[in-house]
Amino acid sequence: MPRSLASPSPRLLAALLVAAALWLAVLLGSDRGVTVTDPLSGHLAWAQDARSYFGFDYADLYAGRTDWNAVGAYPYSPAFAQLIWPLNQLPWPLFVATWTALLLGAVFLLTGPELALAGLFVGAMEIAGGNVSLLLTLAIVAGFRWPAAWALVLLTKITPGIGLLWFAFRREWRSLAIALGATAAIVGVSVLIAPGLWRDWIDLLVANAGKGGTWAAIPVPLWIRLPAGMLLIAWGAPRNQRWVVPIGAMLALPALWYGSLVMVLGVIPLTTDAERQRAWDRVTAFLRADGGLPGEA
Repeated sequence: MPRSLASPSPRLLAALLVAAALWLAVLLGSDRGVTVTDPLSGHLAWAQDARSYFGFDYADLYAGRTDWNAVGAYPYSPAFAQLIWPLNQLPWPLFVATWTALLLGAVFLLTGPELALAGLFVGAMEIAGGNVSLLLTLAIVAGFRWPAAWALVLLTKITPGIGLLWFAFRREWRSLAIALGATAAIVGVSVLIAPGLWRDWIDLLVANAGKGGTWAAIPVPLWIRLPAGMLLIAWGAPRNQRWVVPIGAMLALPALWYGSLVMVLGVIPLTTDAERQRAWDRVTAFLRADGGLPGEA
């Protein structure tokens, strides 16, 4: 048995307790009156973003969900909705419980047991809201080993797919082909199942083109963030700095919601302890030189 399970560290125990408390808070804080037939009903509460993934009418997937800044909007592809079909068979409380558990599990997978407590602190807003950013981050990290995982990114938020430039800049054509091929295969199957939904999705994307986020998003437009993310990946790829991919993908989100900053957790599994310590030392040295931290006597 792994040591962390046989005798968990105090940090891991604390993280598990915080995760359990956060899970319970989201479950109890969400509006339990929401029904599968009316996912937009009731008052706004915790897990409001999770409503975007609940209560699908698979015959008319985008009806009432086309304004991507509104609660319950669903601007993602039909394929993702079909993927989470089993979750949509659950009543709302069980859906919230399962969805929140998935997000909490993503934090632990990204951070590891010793940094999970810090990861929960960083991800608390995103977990409380129930958006998909943590799952996308996990897919991006997994994509270095299993490139097909990039299909989740391309079939949801789309623009963070610029992370695939990593493979192009490094001439890792096989990995790029697997990522794009897996996505194309999923799209092909989905189109065969429901071709009309894909036409509806394209119409939705056209109608929402150019829209920014609300007050809950960092007010930097995509036309600035997207090139910045691409340049960061172009810098990091020849230097084998994998951490640039989740950061570049985060910058390329259609709207950079404050909760989506949780994607910085993707840096942890893509760097070593020594690399993170060196980066922290540079930051603290800069702050001391700038007067932001007290210097040594």
